[in-house]
Order: sequence, then structure tokens, then C-alpha cells
Amino acid sequence: MDLKDFLEEKTLHYNQPEFITLDPISIPHRFRKKQDIEIAGFFAATLAWGQRKTIINKCLQLLEMMDNAPHDFILHHEEKDLRPFLNFKHRTFNDIDTLWFLAFFKSFYQKHESLEEAFTIGWREEVDVMEVLLVNYHDLFFKDPEAPQRTRKHVATPKRKAACKRINMFLRWMVRQDDKGVDFGIWQKIKPYQLICPCDLHVDRVGRKLGLIERKQTDWRTAVELTERLREFDSEDPVKYDFALFGLGVEEKF
Repeated sequence: MDLKDFLEEKTLHYNQPEFITLDPISIPHRFRKKQDIEIAGFFAATLAWGQRKTIINKCLQLLEMMDNAPHDFILHHEEKDLRPFLNFKHRTFNDIDTLWFLAFFKSFYQKHESLEEAFTIGWREEVDVMEVLLVNYHDLFFKDPEAPQRTRKHVATPKRKAACKRINMFLRWMVRQDDKGVDFGIWQKIKPYQLICPCDLHVDRVGRKLGLIERKQTDWRTAVELTERLREFDSEDPVKYDFALFGLGVEEKF
């Protein structure tokens, strides 16, 4: 079996509804409204480091504070409704960060219908557009001079040479659509072929073992290198192989 066939087989195995339950993607899957999926998804992706069970529990706690209706809460909350968030913390993500996320979302959704609009500033159809889009999104997120400096570390940008794993994972969720029902595919402007593969520790390790990554460090260029290799196997939907690489790393300790 060659490498493409191996990855196709593993992708088919892990890109299944059963994958959802134990993964942070289960958080946005609690909703049907587009904006709820976006908000819950962005929080879930942002908090996605550490044990998956802990991540999911922390996200559920956060959603409970938003009355399990994030878009409605974002638009209509009063200052007193923010008090419970003063006690929220997940690893280095604390109340200051949470309150800024809520403030950004409120300001944004008062003027825009979908978070996709924040990610498509400077959009064009070339494959390499993702670097531009992620830089622009980060700059928009912290455009307000009152944005806390410490929160910048929780929204990655290629400008800092970050691999941007969590944002790339969130974009996979929003953009990819197939008949498996794991990713949502609710965004239309960004196309699956433009996505960059989320490059976490597991994906990075498996990618190196399979000879898909040569770059020594793990940064934005590494994620791009991996994606370019995966495009050789499927030019239209390269990040579908994220299921295979992640599954091999987490479930099979490949």
C-alpha cells in the first residue's frame, strides 16, 4: 500500500460521526444556528490544548455562563451578566482573555452576519491566501487600543511565525464539507483547497515519521510544507488528511 492509499484509508476510518463525541468539535455540534456554531467553535478551538475531556468540560462551563445561547448572549448581555466570567480559567486563558473575546464578538456581530466576514478581509482565490487572512484576522481582533496585550498569545498569527494550529482547526471545521458530518462546511467564500493543515504535536510527529515534513522546527512554514505535501494526494481537499494524521498519533500512538 502506498502512502496516499494508507492516508485515504485512515482518513475514512477517523472521519466518522463517532469522532465527534470525544473531540472539542463536539462543542459547536451542540448548536444548529450558524452564529452559535461559529462562536462555540472558536472558543472550543481556542481552548483546545491539554486533555480533550478537560477541554470539553471547560467549554461546557463557558457555554453555561452564556445560557447555552452564545450568539444571543453576545448581542444582548448586560454588564452584570459578565460577573461569572471573572472566575473562568483554562490553563493560561483567564478572565481577561474571556472578557475580551466576548467584547470583540459583541462589537463584530452587531455589524456583521457571520464570522467568515472577519476572516475574508483581503480575500482572493489564490491558494497562499491563508497567511494573509490569518494576519488580517489577528489585526482585526486586536484593532481596538483597549485590547489586552496578554490576550494576543491566544490568537495566533503567521506574523509571529506560529503554526496557528487552533485557528487552522477552526477553519477546517467551518469550511470543509463532506458526507461524514464531522466538519460543518457552513462557510462558502474560503474553499477547502485553501486551508492549511492544523499542525499540533500529534500531526507533526506522525507527519515527520511518514516523511511529509522536513523542516526542523514547527512553525507556520512547517504547516504550509505539510499541506503542500498533502495537496499532492488531494489538491481539492488536502486537510481531510488531518483526520488520518491526528488519529494515527492519538489513537494508534503511531
